[in-house]
Amino acid sequence: MTLRKRLLVPLSLLASSTLLFSGCAIDSDNGLKSDQKPQSGGMLKIGSNGDNDHLDPALTSYVPTQNFIRATNRQLVSYEASTDEGTRIEVKADLAQEIPEATNGGKTYTFTLKEGVNWDAPEGARQIVAEDVVRGFKRLCNPYRSSPLVGYFQNLLEGMDAYCEGFSEVDPEPDPMAKYINTAEIKGIRAIDERTVEFNLTQPAGDFIYMLTLATATPAPEEVLKYLPDSPEYRKNFIASGPYTIGEYTADKSLNLVRNETWVSETDQLRKAYVDSIQLTMGLSADAVTQQMQAGTLDMSFDTGLAPSVAAQMAAVEDPNFSTINAGSVNPFLWINTTSPNNDGALADKKVREAIQYATDKSSVVQTLGGDQVAKIQHGIFGPGVLGYHDFNLYPTPESKGDPEKARKLLSDAGYPDGITIKMPYRNKDIEPQIAQTLQSGYEKAGIKIELIPVSPTDYYTEFLINRESTKAGKWDVAPMGWSPDWQGGAARSVFQPLYTYNGTESTYNLTNYTNDEADKLAAEAVQEADPDKAQELWAQVDEKIMSDAVIVPIAAPTSRLYHSDRVQNFQPYALSTQGDWTNVWLQD
Repeated sequence: MTLRKRLLVPLSLLASSTLLFSGCAIDSDNGLKSDQKPQSGGMLKIGSNGDNDHLDPALTSYVPTQNFIRATNRQLVSYEASTDEGTRIEVKADLAQEIPEATNGGKTYTFTLKEGVNWDAPEGARQIVAEDVVRGFKRLCNPYRSSPLVGYFQNLLEGMDAYCEGFSEVDPEPDPMAKYINTAEIKGIRAIDERTVEFNLTQPAGDFIYMLTLATATPAPEEVLKYLPDSPEYRKNFIASGPYTIGEYTADKSLNLVRNETWVSETDQLRKAYVDSIQLTMGLSADAVTQQMQAGTLDMSFDTGLAPSVAAQMAAVEDPNFSTINAGSVNPFLWINTTSPNNDGALADKKVREAIQYATDKSSVVQTLGGDQVAKIQHGIFGPGVLGYHDFNLYPTPESKGDPEKARKLLSDAGYPDGITIKMPYRNKDIEPQIAQTLQSGYEKAGIKIELIPVSPTDYYTEFLINRESTKAGKWDVAPMGWSPDWQGGAARSVFQPLYTYNGTESTYNLTNYTNDEADKLAAEAVQEADPDKAQELWAQVDEKIMSDAVIVPIAAPTSRLYHSDRVQNFQPYALSTQGDWTNVWLQD
């Protein structure tokens, strides 16, 4: 992944990871014969390069970790794993009996918990209650290590902003944090009784139900307050609510999940839990994982993916174990540094930015990535699968290969008849140098000279992009980056808010404090709109408003490239992990 949670995706993942990557559509029955029936038992073997980012659901935001959370924790609502794209992004009840209709003008949601949903507590099975849901939200902004996704809820739940402000002054140790959680209240979330929890929002939010699918929204048992969040003590005393719990765990080496005997299958319509155990083996290269899946010594991948050439070969021979899905990501896109002093501040001129748009050879980049089996050409800020995505292009060029003549004319009109020279850093690993060179070649045809700056992956964001002094000093003019939504379906807020809003306080990934008042107004309407069709129309307008400013150049929308061994059956992708759902596959003898 990258330094920021799951949203920001290194381009290298296009070459080596399934995280946020439709050429070959998933076979809806996964090649099953009509007489094949689910089989229980066995160990599902998962190959991985690295570890989960966190085992504490309050803190995780790494895409692969969502399968661990899926297996060990339950939320009020979640997604059904499915090969059907519409079904896959439809929110379903999980711990909740049903999904409630909003009341109070769209600002109040009241959930009733199912009976028989349990914690694997030290003393045995214990019913999950409404106060556990409240406690989960109270932990999000703790002063020791707050959730990277708390911002979505902090200003949306009544009183949570004030609660978090008070929490920031608490000593970051278990006892004082537990005391604060047990005594301070969040007005916007309260337990009405043991099985009823009520949320009160500061304003209507049509995407609130989607946000509750996040691991961040997982309830918390009372025992976790004894430990620092995701500390070794927390992990040692892990308490599960899903069908599996931790058997053995060695950080960065292996993780074994075993059945949670307190889980009641009748209460869970989303997880069948066919396999007896799940073994995650870490420290493997992407090639090694692929080879072992083909050999049958591993079954599925955790955080590695297929090389473009391998994916293309599998698609060509219609390998039944290979498939792709949309994940809503846009990767790569180029951020244009409108504050750069280079070329006498040329990038502040919209005509110059439009010239860059027209000069971009998107088609060649997609071919470099591996072709349309791996990625589709992209023209807006929202990727396929996100409410707001639509087919439009404000800067069309023949076959998306660029229009050098139009770009040169725009540069000349802006006062740069001899072209400009701009700096473009890139991560010096995997396929990223090839992508940078492909872009460089296309721009040269339009009179835009690209000075390529190879940068180590660890320095790319810290030293260049999110370093405001470097940005203002012009250490970079355009920069490749990627973005994927935090949830699926109605997830436009999770793209728009962190990247394209500025209220006077700098946010990490709005690299130049970009803002568009008209887009902000439309987005404010969109987040409050409960009707998906109307929300789609509003978010589509937001997309076009931002693209009319030409501050980014969308290039590709990657698909997730999925593969599994022959013995894996019922391979159904789970929306948040964009990978096959561990809790619904079974193993063929």
